[in-house]
Amino acid sequence: MLTAVVNSLTVLMGGFLGLLLKKGIPQRFEKAIMTSLGLCVMYIGISGALKGENQIVIVISMVLGVILGTLIDIDKRIEDLSNFIETKFNKNKTAKVSIAQGFMAASLLFCVGAMTVTGSIEAGLGIKEGYTTVYTKSAIDFVSATVLASSLGVGVCFSSVFVLVFQGSLCLLASVLQPLLVGSALNELISVGSLMILALGFNMVGITKIKVANMMPALIFAPAVSYLAGYITSLF
Repeated sequence: MLTAVVNSLTVLMGGFLGLLLKKGIPQRFEKAIMTSLGLCVMYIGISGALKGENQIVIVISMVLGVILGTLIDIDKRIEDLSNFIETKFNKNKTAKVSIAQGFMAASLLFCVGAMTVTGSIEAGLGIKEGYTTVYTKSAIDFVSATVLASSLGVGVCFSSVFVLVFQGSLCLLASVLQPLLVGSALNELISVGSLMILALGFNMVGITKIKVANMMPALIFAPAVSYLAGYITSLF
């Protein structure tokens, strides 16, 4: 749980630093910064997505995940929460970028990925390498939060709460998830999460407007489908 707290604080500090730097960054550089950051996010997504070992498992997990996510409409629920925060802290609509946009982009970037999943779970299981992974991720997130907040505003700071809840939950549930998160199941989980990172990158550079949040249930289906596929294969 300590790793989740540290990561959350680094995101918060990076976000505040970005807000301070925003005043000194010319507006003409903001689009260039977001485009370059989006390309970096796409690279991270592609790198992680290639870790998958079974394409069928990934396809089934993504399809089931997006169906469930769309039924629940996670994207809309997160947007409603973000808009609620925005009405409290941006009543005059003076911000050039909505708090909702910054909150959603940063939350997904910081919480969906190989380092988040593997690091938090290993840390929750008391594995030394897990702490190293999350602390390294925290340093990266500090820089990313600074850059994001300089363009997307205060919503990035609020994402620190989501980071704490999400990674903290992974740490606490690690012992329960351990039987499923071994071998190929973990790789499929990383691959599915990285595909979402890739989709987020496309959104950040303005190519698409994918509702990435609605894909998040795929993170639950990935290890389960992988385990089921392995069990079925063992019968033949």
